[in-house]
Amino acid sequence: MKAKYLIAGALAALMASGAAQAHRQWMLPSSTTLSGTDSWVTVDAAVSNDLFYFEHMPMRIDNVTVTQPDGSDGKIENAATGKYRSTFDVHLTQPGTYRVASVSTGVMGSYTLNGEIKRLPRGTTKDNLAAAIPAGATNVQTAEASNRNEIFLTLGAPTATIFKSTGVGIELVPVTHPNDLVSGEAATFQFLLDGKPAAGLKVTVIPGGIRYRDALGQQDLTTGKDGKLSITWPQPGMYWLNASIGGGREGGEGSPGAGQPSASGPQAARPATPPQRRASYVTTLEVLAP
Repeated sequence: MKAKYLIAGALAALMASGAAQAHRQWMLPSSTTLSGTDSWVTVDAAVSNDLFYFEHMPMRIDNVTVTQPDGSDGKIENAATGKYRSTFDVHLTQPGTYRVASVSTGVMGSYTLNGEIKRLPRGTTKDNLAAAIPAGATNVQTAEASNRNEIFLTLGAPTATIFKSTGVGIELVPVTHPNDLVSGEAATFQFLLDGKPAAGLKVTVIPGGIRYRDALGQQDLTTGKDGKLSITWPQPGMYWLNASIGGGREGGEGSPGAGQPSASGPQAARPATPPQRRASYVTTLEVLAP
């Protein structure tokens, strides 16, 4: 799948990724498992305080892609963006499991030049980072961000073709298929970071409908050395799952160059170490009654 280098999109995804933050980004399908040979799914997409309730802002959908069960590219249809949400349709014509995803990867950050703080231009990547920072720049602070928000839709029997890793960012590799979840039963997922098992990754799971209950119902889980974890679903419904690494603003504690003295000259203007690694992953899962 093609990842677009959108700095604004990366910032928005990072803002919405943390479970403890007020705003969460999500896509909500009208259904995740369907029968027959020709079906439609409508997807709502938004950023909100209360999960699956429209009250803050629409999610950008200009880079949403569809991967069909045979690995070929599909498309979204009837796309529209309103005041509080975006919406689009996906036409399912092949049997098997589809991936609908919004993916962004890029480098963001800032530097100081002639006493003025400037931000890196849109479209900056690891490959062109050095060229994007002018000679004489100091206090260079950067972060590489990979953000993935995806949902899975299955027509007929579930398939696994679409789960091949891209090797970029946080990805879910199901041991239990994400369209085969049942309340009261444990599901096992494996998470990868840049193609390798993501050991010690913090994962948050929250059931929808938090607007209408006092308790958040949040589960805070951690992957093992193999990047795997087990989730038991307390009741049927839609669940929001989030995993992320590298929190905080670029240039904050832990960022390359943060808190270090600035040197003069063109050589000192270039970042001496790779950008701080950041990645976030979001999915919406439907859990059925036994």
